[in-house]
Amino acid sequence: MSDLFTAESIISLLTLTFLEIVLGIDNIIFISIAANKLSPADQPKARNIGLILAMAFRLALLMGISLVISLSKPFTHIDAGWFRAAFTGQSLILFGGGLFLLYKATSEIHHKLESGPHEEMGETTKGKTTISSVVTQIAITNIVFSIDSILTAIGLTQNVAIMMIAVILSILIMMFFAGPVGKFVNEHPTIQMLGLAFLIMIGFMLVAEGAHLSEVVIFDQEVGSVPKGYLYFAIAFSLLVEFLNIRLRKKQNPVKLHNYEGQPNQDGLI
Repeated sequence: MSDLFTAESIISLLTLTFLEIVLGIDNIIFISIAANKLSPADQPKARNIGLILAMAFRLALLMGISLVISLSKPFTHIDAGWFRAAFTGQSLILFGGGLFLLYKATSEIHHKLESGPHEEMGETTKGKTTISSVVTQIAITNIVFSIDSILTAIGLTQNVAIMMIAVILSILIMMFFAGPVGKFVNEHPTIQMLGLAFLIMIGFMLVAEGAHLSEVVIFDQEVGSVPKGYLYFAIAFSLLVEFLNIRLRKKQNPVKLHNYEGQPNQDGLI
């Protein structure tokens, strides 16, 4: 227990907590978009349940960390000449989760583009969507995000207690900010579309990561992983540009038509 109060442990705890929050941003975006289908009174409940599930999944994986490590070992090999792979449990979970995110984000974009004005405002869908269906979607996504989060934690420290404390702190911080973030996302349709685009990027990254962990080789070309630093920099840069656009739209004056009286004289036509 005394190891938790050393300078190295405190630095590891702060770093891991920060990384868990960064990695949880995409989770908050998905939870906010999924909860947006519910009535305003049920949205906080769905967000809290989703984040509590995220914490439960992460803590369960940490307590069974030997199982997580065992999932990294290949259980089957495929060699078809042009296609070679050594599939692992981790790779299949990431691959399946990436496909789920691609499907879910694409279907949500299609729904928002094809729905009418009343449906877009949620007047028809919010009454039909139940908390259980939203929580089920959140739970499936949390399994994928939890695996990715724990793999990052294992790479940073081997102290399970530090990992658990970092997970609990990060989830509590995210629960505190989930309400304002959800409200902001719901009030700005462009942020919603940007968030769905992020989910497509993250889904593609998870598919590539799953293929990389499986050592997939197609026509003698090995599938590489997408550096997460590049991905999150792109997300942060896109959000910064969108925030600037939102501030600019607030400051702009409405477009007014000029009075064309005397305009021919000014233009030299008369």
